[in-house]
Amino acid sequence: MDLRAEKPRFRERNTRIYRFAHWPIWIFVFFIAPGPLTFDLFNGGFDSRMAAWLAAVLLFTGIAGWRGRLPGVEPRPYILRFTEDKPNPLYRRICYTLAWSDLLTFAALNLWGLIYAAATGIWRLRQIYSHAYFPLAVALWLCGAAGILPRVRTSTKGEGSERRYFYGTVWAVCAAQVVLGVLWKILPRTHQADIVKLAIFAGILALAGWMSRLGKLPRTRPIAAGEWAVSD
Repeated sequence: MDLRAEKPRFRERNTRIYRFAHWPIWIFVFFIAPGPLTFDLFNGGFDSRMAAWLAAVLLFTGIAGWRGRLPGVEPRPYILRFTEDKPNPLYRRICYTLAWSDLLTFAALNLWGLIYAAATGIWRLRQIYSHAYFPLAVALWLCGAAGILPRVRTSTKGEGSERRYFYGTVWAVCAAQVVLGVLWKILPRTHQADIVKLAIFAGILALAGWMSRLGKLPRTRPIAAGEWAVSD
C-alpha cells in the first residue's frame, strides 16, 4: 500500500483553547476600526467613548464567537484543502474585509503623515486621520463587499495564494506600527528624527513584504495545488 496516497491526519474539531485564543484577534480588529477614535486612544488615553465601543465589540464578537461565526473560532476547521472551491461564508468575508481595512488604512495614513512631516517639518497626522480615514476605509469596505480583496471572495478556491498576501501584510504592518510607536516615544521631536522614523517605517514594510514574497515568514510560504490546510 502506498502510504503517500493516504489522506493526512488533521483535527476534526478546534479545541476550546484554540477557539478562545482567536477571539481577542477579532476584538482588536473591530475595536480599532473607528480610526480617529483609535488615534485619540493612543494620543490621549482611554475614555468613556472607547469604553462604550469596547463593550459593544466584546458583546457582538462574543455572540458571534459563541455561534462559531468568527474565523478561527469555528467548532471545526472550515478550509481543509487549499484551492478547494467552497462558498466563503459571509462572516469570514466581513471579518477579513475589516482586517484588510485596518491594515491598509492605518499603514497608508501613518506613511503619509510621516512623508508630510519629513518634507515640511510639520505634523498633520490628526488632520489626516480626521479627513482621510473613513473615505479610505469605506472604499476598502466596498472592495470587500464586491469580493475583490484576498480572502473576501465568494469562493475559497484562491485561499492557497490569498492567505499569503494577507499574512504577509499582517507581518509587515504590525511590525512597522509597533516599531513606529516605540520610535515615537524614544526619539526627540525633531525634523531629523521624523526622517529617521519614515526611513525605518518604510524599510520595515519593504523588508517584511520581500520576506513574505519569498515565503520566509510564517504562513507565507508557497502553497502546492490541493495541499491540505492542516499541513501549514
